[in-house]
Amino acid sequence: MVSASTPRGIAIQRIQKDSIRDRIERITEDLKEIKKFYPIKVSSTRTQRLHQFLTAELHSLRDQPFHLYDQQEKVDYLLVKNYLERQLRELQLDSIQDQKATPLLPFAKAIIGLCENRAIGSPIEPQSAAQELFESQGQINELVRRINSDSTQFNVGRNSAFRAASTIDSLRDHLGEWFGFYKGYDPTFDWWVSHPYGVVDASLETVASTIREKLVGIDHKNEDAIVGQPIGRDGLLAELLAEMIPYTPEELISIGENEFVWCINEMEKASKDMGYDDWHQALEHVKNDYVEPGRQTQLVRDLAEEATSFVEEHKLVTVPPLAKETWRMFMMSPERQKVNPFFLGGKSIIVSYPVSTMNHEDKLMSMRGNNIHFSRATVFHEMIPGHHLQIFMNARHRPYRRLFDTPFWIEGWSLYWEFILWDDDRFKKTPQNRIGMLFWRLHRCARIIFSIKFHLGQMSPQECIDLLVDQVGHERATAEGEVRRSLNGDYSPLYQAGYMLGALQIYALRKEMVDSGRMAEMDFHDQFLKGNRMPIELVRALMQHQALTPDFQTSWKFYSS
Repeated sequence: MVSASTPRGIAIQRIQKDSIRDRIERITEDLKEIKKFYPIKVSSTRTQRLHQFLTAELHSLRDQPFHLYDQQEKVDYLLVKNYLERQLRELQLDSIQDQKATPLLPFAKAIIGLCENRAIGSPIEPQSAAQELFESQGQINELVRRINSDSTQFNVGRNSAFRAASTIDSLRDHLGEWFGFYKGYDPTFDWWVSHPYGVVDASLETVASTIREKLVGIDHKNEDAIVGQPIGRDGLLAELLAEMIPYTPEELISIGENEFVWCINEMEKASKDMGYDDWHQALEHVKNDYVEPGRQTQLVRDLAEEATSFVEEHKLVTVPPLAKETWRMFMMSPERQKVNPFFLGGKSIIVSYPVSTMNHEDKLMSMRGNNIHFSRATVFHEMIPGHHLQIFMNARHRPYRRLFDTPFWIEGWSLYWEFILWDDDRFKKTPQNRIGMLFWRLHRCARIIFSIKFHLGQMSPQECIDLLVDQVGHERATAEGEVRRSLNGDYSPLYQAGYMLGALQIYALRKEMVDSGRMAEMDFHDQFLKGNRMPIELVRALMQHQALTPDFQTSWKFYSS
């Protein structure tokens, strides 16, 4: 047996230390390659290939000598293990959701086959391809006929129908790429395929539109309707397991409701300081305190400099000079404001403010929704010490961990700073400023409630919008944008809940580490950022040097009301 203290033993240990990061970087690139080569998400071939890859990697990882790793490497092991297990669960859940939409996709297999044969380099037989398209056209025509004659005969729910329509859009794009690859290079291909392809392409657009209109309830008169795809309680539990959150969906709703009550109490205090008995009236006052057209960019720059100067002056977190120097600003288009009615940030800040082409009502709602006091909280959330600093550090410290992206770390960090600056009396706050900060905090509580209830099937998109308007104080247009962004599928199911819950986790960890005197405040923040992305419970394990095992299970109850 080779002792770990011998030169050979040390060499073996060094090999293992190097291999875990290499493994993560390789898995990152391998998955990119597989997903690029098999891009059709509803393809059984893609699902099988991903399952094969993930399973093999998981088995290989379990064979590694966990005890030889240092603490950072043990965390890397747990991160990649959790990631692989999560990907496998998502494959299974996606397959279940796709199966529900199958009655509306009788032609999908043929289209997928044509596209995948092209990818693997199988010789094209134009006459055979034309025949497959011709037969697919017949299936599409029959499906449209059946939907128009009696849509109730399809045993699919509204959400599955919406998924089917989105899948058809994707298949149409893939088929277009397939046709473009051969067109013009093979005269027989053009002769046989051009006409049936053109018919099928138009028909795919028609059937997707028909499904949306007849089975989902979206037509050309209601193009901005919000549908979303609830994942159900089992889906939420799988997501919570991956995020290392040892709470049930119902317990998280309760946390959101508790924090909501706290925000309302603080709203009432700030409102009284403004001379209002009703916090809704105080909020209206704050909303109407906006800058004139053309001055929003200067406001943003002034607020960004204020926040940066504050954290530097009080030594709260290290701000590299280049991070402070190189952030940029852009304006958000009117189309994008339908989905993102407020600022966005990260490497740059994207300012949401009305443009001359908007109608009068939309202009006023945008100006009120991006008023001075809402913007003050938004800018330090998005820039420094929030997302801009965060992303700057991510690129320079353990960047391979960006694979383990989580809203609890990403969004939790920025909202956590709203907590810290709320608590810090050195950060000057007028009652109007406090109302602005509380609006966002209240909004994040509502996000927990409506996003989880939506995925549990307990709230409709319209009810989510009404919650934001009636109980948080949103403008109707900004509420619609927030709900559309939350539910349209571009974000993970727990993304919206991750803001407040992640902030509460970091805040609880701060109490354990900083308030107890175990770490200085700047060290706490710097170490958090340099650790890069991961579930907060593993940040805690690193900071507290916890003993770890390969079968680590989440257990940290971070919340006390």
